[in-house]
Amino acid sequence: MLQQVLSSVTYFDSESLEKLTSYFREVEFKKGVPFAKKGEYSKKIAFIQSGVLRAYYSNDKGEQYNKTFFTNNSFVGAYSSLITGKPNKIDIDCLTDSRLLIAEFGKITALYDQFPKIERLARVLAEQFFVSKEKREIELVTLEAKDRYAIFQEEHSGLEQLIPQYHIASYLGVSPIQLSRIRAQK
Repeated sequence: MLQQVLSSVTYFDSESLEKLTSYFREVEFKKGVPFAKKGEYSKKIAFIQSGVLRAYYSNDKGEQYNKTFFTNNSFVGAYSSLITGKPNKIDIDCLTDSRLLIAEFGKITALYDQFPKIERLARVLAEQFFVSKEKREIELVTLEAKDRYAIFQEEHSGLEQLIPQYHIASYLGVSPIQLSRIRAQK
Protein backbone atom coordinates (compact mmCIF):
# COMPACT_ATOMS: atom_id res chain seq x y z
CA MET A 1 0.00 0.00 0.00
CA LEU A 2 2.89 2.39 0.76
CA GLN A 3 4.09 2.25 -2.85
CA GLN A 4 0.57 2.95 -4.14
CA VAL A 5 0.13 5.97 -1.87
CA LEU A 6 3.55 7.36 -2.75
CA SER A 7 2.87 6.92 -6.47
CA SER A 8 -0.46 8.69 -6.11
CA VAL A 9 1.30 11.77 -4.68
CA THR A 10 3.90 12.12 -7.42
CA TYR A 11 5.38 10.11 -10.29
CA PHE A 12 8.21 7.77 -9.27
CA ASP A 13 10.66 5.80 -11.35
CA SER A 14 11.11 2.28 -10.03
CA GLU A 15 14.64 2.89 -8.69
CA SER A 16 13.57 5.88 -6.57
CA LEU A 17 10.48 4.12 -5.29
CA GLU A 18 12.39 0.96 -4.37
CA LYS A 19 15.13 2.91 -2.61
CA LEU A 20 12.66 4.97 -0.57
CA THR A 21 10.43 2.09 0.49
CA SER A 22 13.44 -0.04 1.46
CA TYR A 23 13.99 2.34 4.40
CA PHE A 24 10.63 1.58 6.03
CA ARG A 25 10.21 -1.20 8.59
CA GLU A 26 6.93 -2.47 10.04
CA VAL A 27 6.38 -1.91 13.75
CA GLU A 28 3.26 -2.58 15.81
CA PHE A 29 2.18 -0.15 18.52
CA LYS A 30 -0.41 -0.87 21.19
CA LYS A 31 -3.16 1.59 22.04
CA GLY A 32 -1.80 4.34 24.30
CA VAL A 33 1.83 3.96 23.25
CA PRO A 34 3.50 7.23 22.23
CA PHE A 35 5.00 7.67 18.79
CA ALA A 36 6.57 11.04 19.72
CA LYS A 37 6.90 12.77 23.08
CA LYS A 38 6.95 16.46 23.91
CA GLY A 39 10.47 17.56 24.81
CA GLU A 40 12.19 14.74 22.93
CA TYR A 41 13.93 15.00 19.57
CA SER A 42 12.11 13.29 16.74
CA LYS A 43 14.07 11.26 14.26
CA LYS A 44 11.40 9.06 12.66
CA ILE A 45 8.53 9.36 10.23
CA ALA A 46 5.88 6.70 9.72
CA PHE A 47 3.27 5.56 7.26
CA ILE A 48 0.13 4.25 8.95
CA GLN A 49 -0.94 0.88 7.61
CA SER A 50 -3.70 0.60 10.19
CA GLY A 51 -4.71 2.47 13.30
CA VAL A 52 -5.42 5.96 14.59
CA LEU A 53 -2.92 8.35 16.14
CA ARG A 54 -3.44 11.83 17.52
CA ALA A 55 -1.13 14.81 17.80
CA TYR A 56 -1.85 17.06 20.75
CA TYR A 57 -0.56 19.92 22.85
CA SER A 58 -0.66 19.88 26.63
CA ASN A 59 -0.31 22.84 28.95
CA ASP A 60 1.26 23.14 32.39
CA LYS A 61 -2.05 22.16 34.01
CA GLY A 62 -2.09 18.87 32.10
CA GLU A 63 -4.96 19.92 29.82
CA GLN A 64 -4.70 18.42 26.36
CA TYR A 65 -5.75 19.94 23.05
CA ASN A 66 -5.98 17.67 20.02
CA LYS A 67 -4.28 19.15 16.99
CA THR A 68 -4.96 16.46 14.42
CA PHE A 69 -5.70 12.79 13.84
CA PHE A 70 -3.68 10.50 11.61
CA THR A 71 -5.39 7.48 10.08
CA ASN A 72 -4.76 4.69 7.58
CA ASN A 73 -2.59 5.46 4.58
CA SER A 74 -1.24 8.74 5.91
CA PHE A 75 2.15 9.86 7.13
CA VAL A 76 2.81 10.85 10.73
CA GLY A 77 5.72 12.59 12.38
CA ALA A 78 6.58 15.44 14.70
CA TYR A 79 7.46 17.58 11.70
CA SER A 80 8.68 20.70 13.50
CA SER A 81 11.23 18.67 15.41
CA LEU A 82 12.22 16.70 12.33
CA ILE A 83 12.81 19.86 10.28
CA THR A 84 14.37 22.12 12.95
CA GLY A 85 16.22 19.55 15.02
CA LYS A 86 14.66 21.07 18.14
CA PRO A 87 12.62 19.21 20.79
CA ASN A 88 9.01 18.27 20.06
CA LYS A 89 6.34 20.73 21.11
CA ILE A 90 3.64 18.10 20.72
CA ASP A 91 2.92 14.53 21.71
CA ILE A 92 1.73 11.88 19.27
CA ASP A 93 0.00 8.82 20.73
CA CYS A 94 -1.73 5.76 19.34
CA LEU A 95 -5.47 5.89 20.02
CA THR A 96 -5.86 2.33 18.74
CA ASP A 97 -3.55 -0.60 18.17
CA SER A 98 -1.57 0.47 15.10
CA ARG A 99 0.68 -1.00 12.42
CA LEU A 100 3.22 1.53 11.17
CA LEU A 101 5.96 1.50 8.59
CA ILE A 102 8.74 3.56 10.20
CA ALA A 103 11.83 5.16 8.64
CA GLU A 104 14.65 7.36 9.87
CA PHE A 105 13.87 10.86 8.58
CA GLY A 106 17.57 11.71 8.17
CA LYS A 107 18.15 8.72 5.94
CA ILE A 108 15.29 9.82 3.68
CA THR A 109 16.49 13.42 3.43
CA ALA A 110 19.98 12.13 2.62
CA LEU A 111 18.48 10.67 -0.58
CA TYR A 112 17.25 14.03 -1.91
CA ASP A 113 20.30 14.90 -4.03
CA GLN A 114 20.63 11.45 -5.56
CA PHE A 115 16.87 10.92 -6.04
CA PRO A 116 15.08 14.19 -6.93
CA LYS A 117 11.73 12.35 -7.07
CA ILE A 118 12.01 11.70 -3.32
CA GLU A 119 12.71 15.37 -2.65
CA ARG A 120 9.71 16.27 -4.82
CA LEU A 121 7.55 13.88 -2.78
CA ALA A 122 8.65 15.61 0.43
CA ARG A 123 7.79 19.02 -1.04
CA VAL A 124 4.36 17.92 -2.26
CA LEU A 125 3.54 16.29 1.10
CA ALA A 126 4.67 19.46 2.92
CA GLU A 127 2.47 21.58 0.64
CA GLN A 128 -0.52 19.32 1.25
CA PHE A 129 0.10 19.45 5.00
CA PHE A 130 0.33 23.26 4.92
CA VAL A 131 -2.93 23.61 2.98
CA SER A 132 -4.70 21.23 5.35
CA LYS A 133 -3.35 23.05 8.42
CA GLU A 134 -4.39 26.45 7.07
CA LYS A 135 -7.88 25.16 6.23
CA ARG A 136 -8.30 23.81 9.75
CA GLU A 137 -7.08 27.04 11.37
CA ILE A 138 -9.54 29.09 9.31
CA GLU A 139 -12.39 26.73 10.20
CA LEU A 140 -11.59 27.02 13.92
CA VAL A 141 -11.95 30.80 13.91
CA THR A 142 -14.67 31.31 11.31
CA LEU A 143 -17.12 28.42 11.68
CA GLU A 144 -19.54 27.49 14.40
CA ALA A 145 -18.97 24.25 16.29
CA LYS A 146 -21.83 22.44 14.52
CA ASP A 147 -20.27 23.27 11.15
CA ARG A 148 -16.82 22.12 12.29
CA TYR A 149 -18.43 18.89 13.49
CA ALA A 150 -20.08 18.34 10.08
CA ILE A 151 -16.72 18.82 8.37
CA PHE A 152 -15.08 16.43 10.85
CA GLN A 153 -17.69 13.77 10.06
CA GLU A 154 -17.15 14.22 6.33
CA GLU A 155 -13.36 14.25 6.44
CA HIS A 156 -12.96 11.55 9.11
CA SER A 157 -15.75 9.16 8.21
CA GLY A 158 -15.95 6.28 10.69
CA LEU A 159 -13.49 7.76 13.16
CA GLU A 160 -16.22 8.48 15.73
CA GLN A 161 -16.70 4.75 16.20
CA LEU A 162 -13.00 4.20 16.93
CA ILE A 163 -12.07 6.91 19.44
CA PRO A 164 -13.59 8.47 22.57
CA GLN A 165 -15.90 11.45 22.08
CA TYR A 166 -13.81 13.69 24.33
CA HIS A 167 -10.97 13.48 21.78
CA ILE A 168 -13.31 14.68 19.06
CA ALA A 169 -14.59 17.49 21.30
CA SER A 170 -11.02 18.61 21.97
CA TYR A 171 -10.23 18.56 18.26
CA LEU A 172 -13.31 20.68 17.54
CA GLY A 173 -12.48 23.15 20.30
CA VAL A 174 -15.61 22.41 22.34
CA SER A 175 -16.40 20.67 25.61
CA PRO A 176 -17.71 17.09 25.59
CA ILE A 177 -21.08 18.47 26.78
CA GLN A 178 -21.21 20.90 23.85
CA LEU A 179 -20.42 18.02 21.46
CA SER A 180 -23.24 15.95 22.98
CA ARG A 181 -25.65 18.82 22.37
CA ILE A 182 -24.48 19.22 18.76
CA ARG A 183 -24.87 15.48 18.16
CA ALA A 184 -28.38 15.53 19.69
CA GLN A 185 -29.45 18.25 17.24
CA LYS A 186 -28.58 16.11 14.22
